[in-house]
Amino acid sequence: MAKETVQKHSEFEELVENPDALAERLTTGSEDFVKKNKTKLLGVFAAIAAIIVAGFLYYNHRTTQNQEAHEAMFQAVYYFEADSLNKALNGDGQYDGLLSIVDEYSGTEAGNLAKFYAGVALLKQGNFAEAQSHLEDFKSDDYLMQARAYSLTGDALSEQGKYKEAADLYNKAANHNSNPYFSPQYLMKAAVAYEAANDFQAAANTYDKIIKDFVTSAEVTDAKKFKARAEAMSGAAAN
Repeated sequence: MAKETVQKHSEFEELVENPDALAERLTTGSEDFVKKNKTKLLGVFAAIAAIIVAGFLYYNHRTTQNQEAHEAMFQAVYYFEADSLNKALNGDGQYDGLLSIVDEYSGTEAGNLAKFYAGVALLKQGNFAEAQSHLEDFKSDDYLMQARAYSLTGDALSEQGKYKEAADLYNKAANHNSNPYFSPQYLMKAAVAYEAANDFQAAANTYDKIIKDFVTSAEVTDAKKFKARAEAMSGAAAN
């Protein structure tokens, strides 16, 4: 009896998990199977329908949330651009600030963008650790904006005296879809951070990278001058 029950259960699982087997059984006119497993089949189909409906509702909810967040950001960005940083971050009593938008609309595109704006505003205010946190959380498919966020995170770290960590972020910015327009700028910042950390050899190597890889950049002249200084400092430190 137990063997028969296990066999029937296995047969049912095979048919539910294998759509082709189920279709074949249904089209061959096996009414007995449908009658015997009617309740189970209805449960399976109801579960599938529930998943589809839940997915649809979640998508609509996120779309609505994203739209609301964009609308909420309008005033905050206006204050940001007007350099009214406190209102941009905390709101004006009528409109939400960037910090509230980050919390309330977490997971939306607009909420993500609010992290970037909030990070920059906090950086300008001198709240470096908090700025670092928001900028680290920001993620973008736009390689220029993402590289900029890495560089700004480096700025926040540098202001906290974490120069080697800052240099890592500047290098990350420079190497994120490397290009001749912004990468040399980020590498210069990395080299300066290495010098601040007394790692003059790393600084010299970074200046050298600018000289060799970005020969037409505006930073090359300074890179040559600063490379010589960093090499001299590196030799002096070694002695």
